[in-house]
Amino acid sequence: MKRNDGMNYAPKGKSAPVVTDGQFIIAAIGLDHGHIYGMCNGLIEAGATLKWVYDKDSKKVAEFCKTYPQVQPAQSEKEILEDPDVKLVAGATITSKRCDLGLRVLDYGKHYFTDKSPFTTLEQLELARKKTAETGLKWAVYYSERLHVESAVFAGQLIEQGAIGKVVQVLGTGPHRSSVESRPRWFFEREYYGGILCDIGSHQIEQFLFYSGAKDAKVVHSKIGNYKHHQYPEFEDFGDATLIADNGATNYFRVDWLTPDGLKTWGDGRTMILGTDGYIEIRKYIDIARDEDGDHLYLVNHDREQHFSLNGKVGFPYFGELILDCLNDTENAMTQEHTFKAAELCLIAQRDAIYVNDEFKVNRV
Repeated sequence: MKRNDGMNYAPKGKSAPVVTDGQFIIAAIGLDHGHIYGMCNGLIEAGATLKWVYDKDSKKVAEFCKTYPQVQPAQSEKEILEDPDVKLVAGATITSKRCDLGLRVLDYGKHYFTDKSPFTTLEQLELARKKTAETGLKWAVYYSERLHVESAVFAGQLIEQGAIGKVVQVLGTGPHRSSVESRPRWFFEREYYGGILCDIGSHQIEQFLFYSGAKDAKVVHSKIGNYKHHQYPEFEDFGDATLIADNGATNYFRVDWLTPDGLKTWGDGRTMILGTDGYIEIRKYIDIARDEDGDHLYLVNHDREQHFSLNGKVGFPYFGELILDCLNDTENAMTQEHTFKAAELCLIAQRDAIYVNDEFKVNRV
C-alpha cells in the first residue's frame, strides 16, 4: 500500500472468501491506473482466483506478475475473453477507454468490474445501460473511497442502524496529491481523463446517494478550475458541486489536486454526514498531526459522543457481495441503477460546470 501516491494506493484486508478456490475465476485487462491492484486485492481476499492479465505494456504486466505470481500473462485480450472459465474481467485502462472495454467484455458473456470513473461521456453511459439490459451481466464500478475504506463502510452500518436518524446532508472533501512527476501523459488530457468532477468527483456523488438513500439527485451548481498546474492547460486541479436528492437530502463536495507535500498520505479525505438525530465525521486516510493511520470515525447523537478507530476491524464486504451477485444474479453489493446514476450525475456536474481561475475570472465551459 503506497500511502503517498493515490494512483497506486491499493488497500489490503483480511481473507474472507465467499467461494472456494477456482469457483470464481477473474482476469485483469488494462493496467493504466494503479487502482487495478486494489480491485484485485479485494476480489482475491473474497475468494476469487486470478488467472490472467493482459496489457499492451509488457513492463506493466511484469510488475503485475511480481505482485500476483499466480497470474498468467495473456498474449492478447481475446485470449482472455475467449476463456470460458473467466467469470469477471477487472479493468483500469485509460478512463475514456473503459466503456469500450466493458462493451467487449459483456459481449463475451462476462461480468465487468471497472475503475472509476467508468465513463467520460453521457453517450458512453447510455451504451453501457443498453448492454447491461441486453445481456443481464454486471457492470460494476470501483468507487473505492466508500467501498475500500473501513470507516466509510462502518458509517453506512451506523446509518442503517438509525444511529443519526434520517440523513439530511452529506458534506465531502476529496483532496489528492497531484504527484505530477509520476503521472502518465493521459492524466492531464481532458479527452482521456474526462475532468475532475467526472474523475474523483464520482466518489463523492456515489457516497452521497448511498448514505442519503437517494435514487436520484439534481446537480444545482458545479465549478472547476486550474489554480496551480498551468503547465497542463487541460488539467483541472479544483472542482466542487452542490446537489439535491429526490428525498430532500443535500450534498456539497469539493475535490482537488492540491494536497501539500507535508501531509503524510496522498489526501486527507473526509466526510461529514448530518442526520436528524446526530452526525458522523469520517477521517478516511489520516487523522492529521495525531495518528498516521486512517479509518477514524466520530459519532455524536442523543446518547453519546464517540470515537472509533476502525483500521483492520470492519473489512470490505463489497467484494464478496459482488462475487455472489455475479453467481446468483442478485444485487446486494450495489444495484446497477445506483452504479450508473452516480456516473450520470458526475458527468452532468462536469458538463455544466463553470470554469474559474486564479485571476478570479469566471467562464462557462
